[in-house]
Amino acid sequence: MKAAELIEEIKELSPYKKLGKVTKVVGLTIESRGPHTSVGDLCKIHVSKAKEPVLAEVVGFKEKSVLLMPLTTTKNISPGCLVESTRKPLEIKAGRGLIGEVLDGCGQLLSGRELPKGLSSIPTEQDPPNPLQRPRITEPLSLGVKAIDGLLTVGKGQRVGVFAGSGVGKSTLLAMITKNSEADVNVIALIGERGREVKDFIERDLGEEGLKKSVIVAATSDQPALMRIKGAMTATAIAEYFRSQGLHVNLLMDSVTRFAMAQREVGLAIGEPPTTKGYTPSVFAMLPRLLERAGTDERGSITAFYTVLVDGDDMNEPIADAVRGILDGHMVLDRELANKGHYPAIHVLKSISRVMGDITHSTHQESAENLRYLLSTYYDSEDLINIGAYKKGSSSHIDEAIDAYPDILTFLQQRTDEKYTYEEIIKALQKRFEGGGVQA
Repeated sequence: MKAAELIEEIKELSPYKKLGKVTKVVGLTIESRGPHTSVGDLCKIHVSKAKEPVLAEVVGFKEKSVLLMPLTTTKNISPGCLVESTRKPLEIKAGRGLIGEVLDGCGQLLSGRELPKGLSSIPTEQDPPNPLQRPRITEPLSLGVKAIDGLLTVGKGQRVGVFAGSGVGKSTLLAMITKNSEADVNVIALIGERGREVKDFIERDLGEEGLKKSVIVAATSDQPALMRIKGAMTATAIAEYFRSQGLHVNLLMDSVTRFAMAQREVGLAIGEPPTTKGYTPSVFAMLPRLLERAGTDERGSITAFYTVLVDGDDMNEPIADAVRGILDGHMVLDRELANKGHYPAIHVLKSISRVMGDITHSTHQESAENLRYLLSTYYDSEDLINIGAYKKGSSSHIDEAIDAYPDILTFLQQRTDEKYTYEEIIKALQKRFEGGGVQA
């Protein structure tokens, strides 16, 4: 900064610190008279019974009052507590020193230790890349999962939704992607998870191999709604930092549904009208702002996987419908397949990758389409086959599908400890399903 700019900045500084005062606390919302601030700014509420001030964000205004929402609980906040505005939004630290660490929603180490040195300060909320400056997705990303690499090929910079009900294997699939992917670094956001599941995911699903190239951001279900929202924003900002360094990043968020639920809590608390299933308009405004930040830019890429928890396995509920319309593809995990012991329980006929045609060669696409056709033919006739009503020879297409079905199951199923390269998967797919059917 030049000397003249510094002088002008000094002239604008006030020798007085303007503070506000808490006037009311209702539910999740704190009302204060002053200070002069803007929506999105971080404020400090000075509480006499606490050593550290309570951090809160400005979420709106009501007549002459400032509406604040704390990043922690409202405990010990009383009328008359002083409110100081930082005049800037929440910033976090990011850098390679975070790899292998577990952070909270504000970017602090969950273990309570000090952050490593040499990190850079970045804002949690940033604008998505300019659409005209986004390079096209032209290169496949190997994830090491046969059903995905073979039939739902994902490109570097693609954004994919993983849609499933509870207990169908979303977290296990994310862990497989983390361990097997060829991405440079993984950023994993656990939003609204049960506290017990965080350590289970790290030690059981992810393991030492997955953790050594990952950054984990955890905002559990017991934390305030704003902290859960910030957890999603913090993870995305860290992924953006690594992308700016020219790296290929995997961003895995479990789940975007709980992010939407947290925003619904905030919206209802400040007086927004509820719409479909109680979700407020701000939820549907926030979703594209979050999801569009992933993808490619001139330096690197963020390949994003967002899990969507669908209530009652209803794939058309409001959040699932909105997210599916924003992303570049979706994988549907089917409860019936999971109940049969079919893992990963990806229903390939209900799933799609919108960029697969641009990043795979024609023989790969033909083999994938042939497998889909055979599987679809088998499912259409499955009831007849199971009750013995189908007579072999009645249809050559059904006969071919019945003969191919064991090979299809072998290809689509995979243990969590199995790992394959992209080349091995494509070779196996083409060997079994190239041309008009399974080769003898």
